[in-house]
Amino acid sequence: MKKIKRKAIVVLALSTLALFACKNREQAASNNDNPLYLDASASISDRIDDLMSRMTLEDKVYQMCQYVGLEHMRAAESKISEEELDKNDALGFYPGVHSDSVGRLAAAGKIGSFLHVVTPEEANYLQGLALKSPLKIPLLIGIDAIHGNGLVSGSTIYPSPISQAATFDDALIMEGSRQTALEMRANGMHWSFTPNIDVLRDPRWGRTGETYGEDPYLVGNMGIATIKGLQSDDFTGTENVIACAKHLIAGSSSINGLNASPTDVSERTLFEIFLPPYRRAVQEANVFSIMAAHNEVAGMPGHMDKFMMNDLMRERWGFKGFYVSDWNDVSRIALWHHVAKDFKQSIEFSVNAGMDMNMHGPVFDKLLVELVKEGKVDESRVNFACSKILEAKFKMGLFENPYVDIKKAKTVNFSKAHQQNALEQARKAIVLQTNKNGTLPLSDKGQGKTIFITGPNANNQTTLGDWVSPQPEENVVTMVEGITQIGEANGYKVNYFDSGDRSKEITDANIATAAQKAKQADICVLVLGENSFRHDWSRKTTGENIDRATLKLSGNQMKLANKILDLGKPVIVVYVSGSPIAEPTLEERASAIVNTWESGAFSGQATAEILFGQVNPSGKLPLTIPRSVGQLQMVYNHKPTAYIHKYNTEKKVPLHPFGYGLSYTTFSFSEPTLSKTTFAGKDDKISVNVQVTNTGKVAGDEVVQMYIRDNISSYTRPVKELKAYKRVSLNPGETKTVSLDINAESLAMYDRDYNFVVEPGDFTIMTGDSSADKDLKNTTLSVSELINLEK
Repeated sequence: MKKIKRKAIVVLALSTLALFACKNREQAASNNDNPLYLDASASISDRIDDLMSRMTLEDKVYQMCQYVGLEHMRAAESKISEEELDKNDALGFYPGVHSDSVGRLAAAGKIGSFLHVVTPEEANYLQGLALKSPLKIPLLIGIDAIHGNGLVSGSTIYPSPISQAATFDDALIMEGSRQTALEMRANGMHWSFTPNIDVLRDPRWGRTGETYGEDPYLVGNMGIATIKGLQSDDFTGTENVIACAKHLIAGSSSINGLNASPTDVSERTLFEIFLPPYRRAVQEANVFSIMAAHNEVAGMPGHMDKFMMNDLMRERWGFKGFYVSDWNDVSRIALWHHVAKDFKQSIEFSVNAGMDMNMHGPVFDKLLVELVKEGKVDESRVNFACSKILEAKFKMGLFENPYVDIKKAKTVNFSKAHQQNALEQARKAIVLQTNKNGTLPLSDKGQGKTIFITGPNANNQTTLGDWVSPQPEENVVTMVEGITQIGEANGYKVNYFDSGDRSKEITDANIATAAQKAKQADICVLVLGENSFRHDWSRKTTGENIDRATLKLSGNQMKLANKILDLGKPVIVVYVSGSPIAEPTLEERASAIVNTWESGAFSGQATAEILFGQVNPSGKLPLTIPRSVGQLQMVYNHKPTAYIHKYNTEKKVPLHPFGYGLSYTTFSFSEPTLSKTTFAGKDDKISVNVQVTNTGKVAGDEVVQMYIRDNISSYTRPVKELKAYKRVSLNPGETKTVSLDINAESLAMYDRDYNFVVEPGDFTIMTGDSSADKDLKNTTLSVSELINLEK
């Protein structure tokens, strides 16, 4: 009975809104046959003012409303039930509301934005509906283009964010993001819900692969590179899109590792760890949208956190864009968090805190109009939100041409230059974790030797990662395909056995068969790991809303691995996973461990090039890999007292430290030298110079890393923090001087009152090729007086 009543209310509300104030709008639009807001030569601010002067309160609220695309609605209705809607963040529809009704709302100007529109044909269709409205305001179409425009079939699929972070190559990631913007605009999309600049603190979190790792500086750099690639300077024009920094704040450190679970961290931890990437995204990259988080922090749901959204981000740090909710999280203020009595009060709390757009669905508009008329939400809040959304539409030229050339999309998607960038990202992302007795690279003279490949991620699209739809087979190089192509060209025979297409499907019978086939081989390659592929939801083992209670391999993968290892043959383990794998025994037994993360469309090619020595591995870990889940929280930038004592049954050192990664060559580092030893003033800059020599026999890349420790501080500080890095390419025997800069921000901390300051005293400057103490050499820098960076 309640469901029937709810449906009736929704339908009635939509019907009412479709007619409400139409007469006033049409009269306002007819006052001027050539309105200023349609004049492309006028300034953006004048066009916004003119258009808003013609808009009713209702019109402005409609711009704050987002809906899922019509095709998405139809597909979702067939895949999930009404009861599953509340907990599903991937599929959406509106009970009691047909897609045709939503189309009519668009044609009446009642929708400001759509998401999950995945074809240029549908994008054009929706824009055509919007242009039927009295004010002819085009739609802002958003999509989760997290690492490439992956929900669109035929797009370039770049490595996932955790993989991109492993490259330590900001410029490469920025260029890939610029290319993604081109593919998005060619397909009718204008707004990417990326980057995820949550700083990872708990790798059980299924969205680990969507982050840039555990370090605030690296996360900030990768976030800035992504935002600048997508938006350019200010996203003006037809080749740029809006980026969206998410999720404000700290959902990556929930109390139990589960997505949307509460986070309970101190204000100091927020400012020192989680907020720096957001401050930099706003101040250095001018990000134009921010998404709030599912979770609460210290009892305050992210979607009604006025301090975060308004007081800090807008007023203190100068955020100039607009906020969007995450999925249905405005309604969840009442439904999940129980701090509002109903959806209407949830809207009141959220919009008053700074929320500008509701993702997604009906009723929001009707209730917000009521709240304004009741005096519970000031109309200035609606005016501000509307003006920012219109600013985006004007700047991107949507009023001049909201349509796209469908033929152009086919030439831009997966173009040669985009393929090359995706391949280069994959090559630089792959981390060589172990390599016993020089097992790798494999000889380029196979001489008829046989390579046997098996494992759940060996011959499918799990290498693409989360936020990707199934792609055309010809656009993806699987591990089997890549190894077979290069292996056979080098004189090897390559055999593959499907021991289970996913980790949950590895049976004892298949393990026995795999072991029997492996006996005939000279070298075995096990392609193991996890599956975050969202269109394979029932078989996912990580990714959004699939969190992990262990860091070990899922299913029977270790059983398969041990059976193959027992044969006594060389075994190369290739990991495919956006989440770290903690299997110390496997690392001890295997001949080599190659961590490929989720390295995109060309994962198989890049991996094979590394296995056979055509490419020298140079990726570095963007996170610490613990030995077990029992060591969590385990991060390199911990506080000084983190390891005073020891565990009873576990070591207190990680399996692999942050910044670590092997090469086929060796490098030596000189002691760091400073351009001067005393830092003075907030505009000062000191250069740190390190001589790096390739002491091996093959050319290779090294990532030179600089860490800083504040030796004595008014509040406890981490034992070390990454503050600069640089890739350097060296031929055998070659030496280069690498220069890394220290500025005031490199030394700064938050004082008692949360002013951003550099305190006087000594700082230890460390340089090397990982965060491990044994890999670092150091010197000392002094600061003579207090420096306030906010004055």
